[in-house]
Amino acid sequence: MRRAVCPGSFDPITNGHLDIIARASRLYDEVYVAVMINKSKKGLFEIEERIELIREVTAEYGNVRVEAFHGLLVDFCKERDIPAIVKGLRAVSDFDYELQMAQMNIGLTGVETLFVPTNPTYSFLSSSLVKEVAAWGGDVSHLVPGPVLAALNTRLRKE
Repeated sequence: MRRAVCPGSFDPITNGHLDIIARASRLYDEVYVAVMINKSKKGLFEIEERIELIREVTAEYGNVRVEAFHGLLVDFCKERDIPAIVKGLRAVSDFDYELQMAQMNIGLTGVETLFVPTNPTYSFLSSSLVKEVAAWGGDVSHLVPGPVLAALNTRLRKE
């Protein structure tokens, strides 16, 4: 069985993330979405909320699993017999950073990294930007899946 992982914080998942996950799900038998736990960073959504939203918006693919992880991504991969990491690249600046990570990962455990160019529609998109625009009342409905938009609106009304 061919397995890959799409890692990230997904706070929240955007249409750009979803595009990469969907494309990976067509190339691999099983795709793990690994939601990074960073205890030093307070996210807008709790890890459990992110996982639930991702499960909801990826349910149609049928071969996507969503799990939280902390520590080294290569350890997550080793524990699940995942030989490949799939990463979306928006710009050259992403490549500079991701190349270093890919070289470290293959050096540590032999896990390969595959870079997928982002759909140009989402080349500017980040979770941080979505949160900032939404917090100021901007329309992000074309940038996130429907359930994420609803969760964003609910969360931001509370704050």
